[in-house]
Amino acid sequence: MEAVIVAGGLGTRLLPLTESRPKHLLPVAGVPLVVHQLAKLAAAGIDRVVLATSYRADMFKPVLGDGQQWGIDLVYIKETEPLGTGGAIRNAASELGSAAGEPVVVLNGDILSGHDLQGQVDSFRAAAADVSLHLVELPDPRAFGCVPTDETGRVMAFIEKSQSPVSSQINAGCYVFRRDIIDRIPVGEVVSVERQTFPELLLSGCRLMGHLDDAYWIDIGTPPALCRASADVVLGVAASPAYRSAPAEYWCANNACIDATASVVGGSSIGPHSAVADGAEVRRSVVFADVAVGSAAVVVDSVIGAGATIGVHAVLRECVLADGVVVPAGASPRPGSHLSHS
Repeated sequence: MEAVIVAGGLGTRLLPLTESRPKHLLPVAGVPLVVHQLAKLAAAGIDRVVLATSYRADMFKPVLGDGQQWGIDLVYIKETEPLGTGGAIRNAASELGSAAGEPVVVLNGDILSGHDLQGQVDSFRAAAADVSLHLVELPDPRAFGCVPTDETGRVMAFIEKSQSPVSSQINAGCYVFRRDIIDRIPVGEVVSVERQTFPELLLSGCRLMGHLDDAYWIDIGTPPALCRASADVVLGVAASPAYRSAPAEYWCANNACIDATASVVGGSSIGPHSAVADGAEVRRSVVFADVAVGSAAVVVDSVIGAGATIGVHAVLRECVLADGVVVPAGASPRPGSHLSHS
């Protein structure tokens, strides 16, 4: 069975972290986000994955290789210009070998989910669906597209972000397409699968089914979401086949160094070759590679880019640092600050 991961987005909401890398390679519990997805697909029996890239496409293969470490065949396809979610799926179709009636799994590249993917494929087959959509219920769905269904689970409509949602069910970004349905998407055009493809399929009488699952799910579209997702994996709140360490207060790369008097808690992760000095505190934060956290510095709910330096007694709360940024000793940037070289 085959899958497509849509990984072409610019990651604008994650700036300045995405100035130098695609968001799909940002570390979540020390593992690139897309690796969590590849491991999930492999665990569900997928044996071939097409990675649909665009922004900084050349950075993926050196990290991911040919997929053999997950027991899959990983192939790459690049959009010469961004085509939207639907356009990216259609562009990837040229690399698919599945027969017309076979299921193809499609994942949005910025989602971390513990939902039962094999169960979604099974329900897709049982319902003789054209498309299956993973749905989750949120207490406040206003920031997402709502997907109301009838009593059988059949999708009735797609309603993009609204201040008065008609349903608490939202599109969670994992789909199962019948292979020939993908070919209905126009070739070489900018297409939104959420705003165009799915509504058009509904109007044409296609059978779209919702697969409601209450397992862990998060859209890693912002730095706070990245912090939360990473911490949840480290703490054991979220399970991922790509993360094999036992639940703990922190994850630390083998070649990183944490002083015995430092406090690293809350599901924080400390990347390769990074150092946390004496008396420093790191809480619920993601620290990339080659970072130096100075003595008695405080880092809370923050994301620290590769090669950054945090001076002694500096205090960072809900901050985001681009790669290589230096925070002077004793500095205390306003909470929520995004610090870059510009």
